[in-house]
Amino acid sequence: MRSMWKWVGLAGVAGVVAGGALVVRDQRKRRAYTPDEIRAKLHERLSESDPEG
Repeated sequence: MRSMWKWVGLAGVAGVVAGGALVVRDQRKRRAYTPDEIRAKLHERLSESDPEG
């Protein structure tokens, strides 16, 4: 029984590490944009969502 809990704990730690890696990758991708690029993308999305605008 003790061994089972050890494996459950290790699986939990592995899940937390994997989740953290995904968050870091996403943040890195977001930081790669310059403010002008972000502004241009937002204006593009706005024009796509509002055809009259």
